[in-house]
Amino acid sequence: MATTGMQLLGLVLSIIGLVGGFLVCTLPMWRVTAFIGNNIVTAQITWEGLWMNCIWQSTGEIQCKGYDSLLALPSDMKAARGLTVLAILICSLSLTLGILGIKCTECVGLPSLKARLARVSGVLFVIAGFLILVPVCWTAHSIIRDFYDPYVAAPHKRELGPALYLGWGASALLLIGGSLLYAGSNPPGIPSSPTFSSDESSPRRAGGSSQVKGYV
Repeated sequence: MATTGMQLLGLVLSIIGLVGGFLVCTLPMWRVTAFIGNNIVTAQITWEGLWMNCIWQSTGEIQCKGYDSLLALPSDMKAARGLTVLAILICSLSLTLGILGIKCTECVGLPSLKARLARVSGVLFVIAGFLILVPVCWTAHSIIRDFYDPYVAAPHKRELGPALYLGWGASALLLIGGSLLYAGSNPPGIPSSPTFSSDESSPRRAGGSSQVKGYV
């Protein structure tokens, strides 16, 4: 029961991480306008994402536009596109394997095969967590570097957007969920924790007591 609960907890955390990763990939909030210097009072806020940028007007109107050229994008944004999409695809495959492999489902009859599928699912979730973590940290590093660069004009400086914080949370959930799913999917016959039995010592004690009786 403990291993089944660990599997379910790991799968639930991984599903939440998958939803968070999908939002990270689609939300246009990776970079947000930085209000510094003469840019403190402004009538609009710029949001930049992987697929589009949006401008929020003080009147409440939001205008979004997709990027015109893929080649004109910076290298970190190109890599973030590919890695996040790859992470979502891996999570989808891992979710299918996890549902087939957890102990509370009857999709697969062989217990050994179920354990292997669940373990592969856990490993894939962990890989997907790293794939989301890398572009998020890379983008955060470039934003912070440009923010403190004196040669970058103040209107072009950006701050960390909400999508980056969501990406850190999603990657953490995928890493933790995948690890729990792998740890709770031991093949049949292999205990999840080492057990110690005192059966081997009982014959020795019995033999010792019989020897004492013989001498008496």
